[in-house]
Parts: sequence; C-alpha cells; structure tokens
Amino acid sequence: MPESKPVILITGAAQRIGLYCAKALNRQDHKVVISYRRQRPVLDTLTEKGIDCIQADFSTAAGVEAFIDVIRQRYPRLRAIIHNASDWKTDSDQCQAEIFAQMMAVHAQAPMLINRQLASLLCTDKSDIIHLTDYVASTGSSKHMAYAASKAALENLTLSFARLLAPKIKVNAIAPALICFNEGDDEAYRQKALQKSLLRIEPGEQEVMRTITWLLESDYVTGRIIALDGGRHLKF
Repeated sequence: MPESKPVILITGAAQRIGLYCAKALNRQDHKVVISYRRQRPVLDTLTEKGIDCIQADFSTAAGVEAFIDVIRQRYPRLRAIIHNASDWKTDSDQCQAEIFAQMMAVHAQAPMLINRQLASLLCTDKSDIIHLTDYVASTGSSKHMAYAASKAALENLTLSFARLLAPKIKVNAIAPALICFNEGDDEAYRQKALQKSLLRIEPGEQEVMRTITWLLESDYVTGRIIALDGGRHLKF
C-alpha cells in the first residue's frame, strides 16, 4: 500500500544529531527513512519504531546511485530530504588528495546527486531540502581544510539548488558550531569550547531539531544558511 504519512529522508542518521532528529520526526508522525554507513545496535530499535534504515556508502558515486535506486523503489513521494551524512578527517601530509576527495564525495557529491535525482519525488504541498553544514564553512580551518572546503561547497549547493528548484521546493542549510560534546571530551576541552561563543552553552541536539521544524513549517525561507553558533561570529 502507498505510504500515507509524509516521508522524510535523513542521511547519516544512526548517531548524534541525525539520530536525535530521526527519533523526533518519528514521534511527530512522519514516516522517517534514514541512511547509515555502519551497522549499529540502535538500528534494531529504530526499525521497531517504524523507521526505515538503509545502509549506504556515500564515498563513491556508485554507492550513492545504489541508495537512490532503493529510495525510488520504496517511495513514490517525499516530504523532505535532510542531508546530515558527514565524515571527519584531519588533514594529513601523506594523503591530502585522498582526504580531500573523500570529504567532497560525502559532503558535496552525494547531496548533489541525491537532490538531482530525487527532487521529482518532492511533490507535496510543502517540500524541503535541508543541508547540514558547519560553522567552519565560513571561517576555514587550519587542521581540517578539506572538511571545511567540502562543507563550504555544500553551502554553495544550497544556493544553486534554491534557484533551480524554486518555487516548488525550498532549499536551506543549517550551519552549527558547538551543539553537543562527545562522551570522551574532558572538562578542560569543554570549558575552552564553551568560551568560543557569546552564549557559552552546549545547546544540545534539540537546537538543530527546532531549526529543522521551523524550516519545514516556513512558507517563505529559501536559499539561506541558518547559523547556530551562539554568537560565535562576534567573538574576537
């Protein structure tokens, strides 16, 4: 039978922010579809909740195409696509070209191919594409140049797709700075990170979810990069 609930696709949603948002959207009575890279115990729980979990390799064009084919086979229409899939590698003198290619593949090539080929499924009264980028896309990074450049490419794709897909589909990006710490982050690191913003807090994954909800409900926002940085851009 055709899916009656609005379908929201979230890439890379088996951990952290993506996982939080997948669960939240599921509770809001959306049909949630996620991609994941590696098998994790939490996937069984998500499946029990009715979340469709699809393994995908976004590091190659072939992997992205295979994922797109699965989505097309299972879902005739989508309410929204949220690009959260991400990778993180420190620049290395030994494999700079490889790392740059990997970062661009996951953060720019995969969203571009998915948007191009699945935009025709975004045919509800309100349709959205949301890119999760990063604060460093606008500032650069001395240790993660490839990562920062690839996230900047995704922000530029936000502008291009907003032009291309208007007026039917809204396309926006969310650029977080610190959202939540990792379990292994020590107290000294936490305090140093908190001092980088004016508000000096760890806002938590719910801050991203609130922004996603706002964008989904908006009728008049497209082609924007929404900064979630606690005023970090004003610190000197």
